[in-house]
Amino acid sequence: MSAPSKVDGSTVSATHSGLLDLRSCPGAGDELYEIIERLFPFCRSITGNGVRQTLAVVGERIPLQIREIPTGTAVFDWTIPKEWNIRDASIKDESGHRVVDFRSSNLHVVNYSVPVRRRMTMDQLRPHLHSLPDRPDWIPYRTSYYNESWGFCLTHKQLESMRDAEYEVYIDSTLEPGALTYAECLLPGEIDEEILLSAHVCHPSLANDNLSGIALLTWLGERLKAVGHRYSYRLIFAPGTIGSITWLARNEDKVHRIRHGLVLACLGDQGGPTYKCSRRGDALVDRAVSHVLTHRFPQASIRRFSPYGYDERQYCSPGFNLPVGLLERSAYGEFPEYHTSGDDLSFITPDALSESLEMVLSILDVIERDQCYRNLNPRCEPQLGKRGLYDVIGGENNQANFQLGMLWVLNQSDGAHSLLDIAELSSMPFEQIATCAGLLADHGLLARVPSQ
Repeated sequence: MSAPSKVDGSTVSATHSGLLDLRSCPGAGDELYEIIERLFPFCRSITGNGVRQTLAVVGERIPLQIREIPTGTAVFDWTIPKEWNIRDASIKDESGHRVVDFRSSNLHVVNYSVPVRRRMTMDQLRPHLHSLPDRPDWIPYRTSYYNESWGFCLTHKQLESMRDAEYEVYIDSTLEPGALTYAECLLPGEIDEEILLSAHVCHPSLANDNLSGIALLTWLGERLKAVGHRYSYRLIFAPGTIGSITWLARNEDKVHRIRHGLVLACLGDQGGPTYKCSRRGDALVDRAVSHVLTHRFPQASIRRFSPYGYDERQYCSPGFNLPVGLLERSAYGEFPEYHTSGDDLSFITPDALSESLEMVLSILDVIERDQCYRNLNPRCEPQLGKRGLYDVIGGENNQANFQLGMLWVLNQSDGAHSLLDIAELSSMPFEQIATCAGLLADHGLLARVPSQ
């Protein structure tokens, strides 16, 4: 029998998993914010040293296996591109003043720009300049991954201040054979079946998209090392699209172990939350997220799968059809700061990060603890009072809720209904149903059904 513990002032069985205990880690939001602050200056892309710098910081906290895949390697229908790195860039006016300066923001250069050094008139330069007329103080984020070109991004105010004059244009970059870098961290559990957690690492100085996902995944990996868990966890840090495609191409022999998965992105702002279901639509991860959000975040938006988005669309491609959903706060592309310099450190908050972490831990806890039980006294209701089950629950309202929970668990525990099934049928929180099941099992009324 489990040792008793106190919950809400009442003595109940110790059925809470280690993951659930992590929800109350003090200062977690501040710690997540500090990780983001440290990573914010790096100029990341789908390849290059910015990704390596980022993974080096993550690797200080969790054991990473770094993979370097050479340029030209075929990964399904794609090919690993040339590696891009940048040292400096600017647009100087006739007096030598840096009108646009990469050193002040790495968003100023179109990501993957080829090297340039020339003098140009404004008419010649203008097609290479990108701004946001409707957001005149923000710098847009633009890329040119698979089409060799170059360009600058600047605020619309900067653009309007530029005169019809000659400018010195300078991009000190390299685009040459190298490698694509990604990393993974496997944390073994009691069983070999895996929960996949994935974040993209290709965005430069954008705090919400997607340093928030990288920070949460790093924090989770560090803490998962220290607590027991049933599933094994595979954490993937990879460039968007080409990175997940590469991982899948190199790990076709491992994907059969993945039972549940989440792509984590845009988790530092105060909007949402938003969940996009896996391609299956009714996978356990979809149900677990829907249940947690329904009970804890009534303003949440649950959306059907779409083949447009982040790396969930690769994990959910029909050749794999993995049960992987996308968890965000504000949905990508639906907040004004998205892919602009407005997505800076002031756009995210420790409180929002902490709440997102609690959300992820609650979802994982449902998946970890969901299981089937069999009622060992199935002929009519057992007498709960003589077993002291009413005495362990304090408070009239609390007692009534737990009594109802125990009756639901007893009635539905036929070996076929899981705890999440029962929580959904009863419209009660999973945590309460799981606690009731633990109490009943402790008192010899339930037995766990071995997983198939």
